[in-house]
Amino acid sequence: MKARAWVFVAPWAAGLAVFTLFPFVSSLYYSFTDYSVLRPPTPAGLANYGELAADPIFRRALGNTFLYAAMALVPGILMALGLAKLLNARVRGTSFYRAAIYIPHLVPTVASAILWMWMLNADSGLINSILRPLLETVGWKPPTFLGDERLAGLDFGRREVIFGALPSLALMSLWGCGQMAIIYLAKFQEVPQELYEAAELDGAGPLSVFLHVELPQISPVILFNVVMGIIGTFQIFAEPFILTNGDGGPNYATYLVPMFIYQNAFEYQRMGYACAAAWLLFGLIALLTLAAFRIGQKRVYYAGE
Repeated sequence: MKARAWVFVAPWAAGLAVFTLFPFVSSLYYSFTDYSVLRPPTPAGLANYGELAADPIFRRALGNTFLYAAMALVPGILMALGLAKLLNARVRGTSFYRAAIYIPHLVPTVASAILWMWMLNADSGLINSILRPLLETVGWKPPTFLGDERLAGLDFGRREVIFGALPSLALMSLWGCGQMAIIYLAKFQEVPQELYEAAELDGAGPLSVFLHVELPQISPVILFNVVMGIIGTFQIFAEPFILTNGDGGPNYATYLVPMFIYQNAFEYQRMGYACAAAWLLFGLIALLTLAAFRIGQKRVYYAGE
């Protein structure tokens, strides 16, 4: 590479080294130390990882993270796929609908969290303002959303609809599925027209066309969205932090691994312990991503192969 080219590459390379590579490598080192930021690190071997294995709060956070990922990722992918299918229809006003679905993704995270905090307010929120009159006519109470540590269901003894804090957090994640829907839509529009014509000649119905023509064609995009969804859902931090005022309540119901890492690093000054938790989270995401790719090798159709 010519010296002139290095002049243009150097700012990016310096930023990558200082703000990405150095923190990445140093966090691995700190995970094997007792480090409080205020004092020099001292070697601790595998003590941090052993403590994490026995830490009930970390295990609770890990379980919540898996549960949240399941509740947010699968419905999000299915909802985005359904929206993309609807947006692919040739109807008037399609451009408006596409913009309307994508706009929530552009709302800043903090603004979106504050909006949903109001919507999910048990006393004066928008959702309960609609549900309360309907439920009270049959003698039932509306859900308390962020104030309930339970998941979802019906409490017949108290005649109460249950929709707890963690499902509420997953419900909020559907707000931003417009980006995923637009990606699906772009792939839908790349499906060769001759495949639709061949399916029509064979007498295939809409469901058969979707399952045997469209779904294989868009499967690479489904794999992409699954991988990005895994990475995103396991790293979510801002939304639960804002909605629960930073405590992951009620009773640790929305306490996720990223919040555990944040509190140990910056509130308890246990940076080494937090780095160990971060590396465990990194390994978990890497394993799940690898599993998604392994499954994708058998399920994903690539044109020309």
